[in-house]
Amino acid sequence: MSSNPKLKDNLRAAILAEPDAVLDDKDLMQALVAANEQARGDNVIDLRGIAMQRLEARLDRLEDTHRSVIAAAYENLAGTNQVHRAILRLLEPVEFEDFLRALGNDVAEILRVDHITLVLESTVTQDDPSVNDLGGVLTIAVPGFVDDYFTRDRNASSREVILREIKQPCPKIYGRKAAQLRSEACLKLDLGEGRLPGMIVMAASDPRHFTPQLGTDLLTFFAGVFERSMRHWLS
Repeated sequence: MSSNPKLKDNLRAAILAEPDAVLDDKDLMQALVAANEQARGDNVIDLRGIAMQRLEARLDRLEDTHRSVIAAAYENLAGTNQVHRAILRLLEPVEFEDFLRALGNDVAEILRVDHITLVLESTVTQDDPSVNDLGGVLTIAVPGFVDDYFTRDRNASSREVILREIKQPCPKIYGRKAAQLRSEACLKLDLGEGRLPGMIVMAASDPRHFTPQLGTDLLTFFAGVFERSMRHWLS
């Protein structure tokens, strides 16, 4: 076999010594294929080359999809860990006031939201100093307030969790922070037979933090655990 005089001896020897390295180098193989097509001219159609290009395009798409799936899996795992940590923190307090303070402080920090409010409907609406001492984490509302707040969005009354942008901040829920918050997650609570419903509202200053396109499974799970804890405290 005669050697190509244009190819240096040391380069040729290196290629012959490790041909697999050439085959595994994607950029190098593309350059060789392009050089081969250029040498044949424009009048020759290489069906094998076309098939290879299509396979390469499909491989690139599969790799992109693979990376997206892995990223989504890691993100979902991180979200699951956050919710589990938040629930474990709520199970620690032995007093109801400490339970509510943990919700407004530690749980909000774990879930990386800027504000959490627990809304409880009640027929008794007089001011209670102990509620004011909780830093705005608990709000007492009149019967029907939760359903009215949920139905601000069309067909939202039948859903247990709503993610949306805050268009008109409710001072009763957010207090002095109302002007700073841009998106919210509303979690409806079933507090048991004979009791009025409740609601957890989580809010963030980022308008894209809670959007309708996001999944609600983890928040639904959090709401389910929280409402069972509330039934325990209320009993």
